[in-house]
Amino acid sequence: MTLDHSPANLPRCDWGAWHDPLYVTYHDQEWGTPSRDDRHLFELLVLEGAQAGLSWSTILHKREGYRTAFAGFDPAAVARFGPTDVDRLLGDAGIVRNRLKITSAIDNARAVLGVQEAGRSLASYLWSFVDDHPIVGAWKSVHDIPAETVESQTMSRDLKARGFRFVGPTVCYAFMQAVGMVNDHVLTCFRYGELLAADSR
Repeated sequence: MTLDHSPANLPRCDWGAWHDPLYVTYHDQEWGTPSRDDRHLFELLVLEGAQAGLSWSTILHKREGYRTAFAGFDPAAVARFGPTDVDRLLGDAGIVRNRLKITSAIDNARAVLGVQEAGRSLASYLWSFVDDHPIVGAWKSVHDIPAETVESQTMSRDLKARGFRFVGPTVCYAFMQAVGMVNDHVLTCFRYGELLAADSR
């Protein structure tokens, strides 16, 4: 990411663990920023699925472990993982050692290749669910933000039909928020206005 670290006194969303520098960096530089990079999108799809039942802070602190374990989130490389790799990953303390989550990441890599082999980038496919433009929320508080939307429900159904796993509508909506398909920074957060300004250019 190219943005500078933000001063500690900037107004932010009211959901973060702001005592954690890694969390602050993620919020200020990545969350809600539109991404159209296939590898980054695959990474966030895997991480959001891995987060199910856990805190996002746990996943952030394991992120580098995931990058190492999953070949830098290269879908083609991960798609080639077999039973020996699954056993290796189950013994890797740098990731969430859950067999279903591990095998779903591998299946999702293969599904990504299916999308690409059909002639589309993963980005163009995923962004089609928001008509290729971020949906802008207008939330005063994190408590106003929905857990899922019609768009995330539609995405979830289509992803599952293509063989993706751990992609329920709530996971899909968290993913959409993370990769900037939705701007769900609260109105008082400094990133809300920054992203609106960037989108208007």
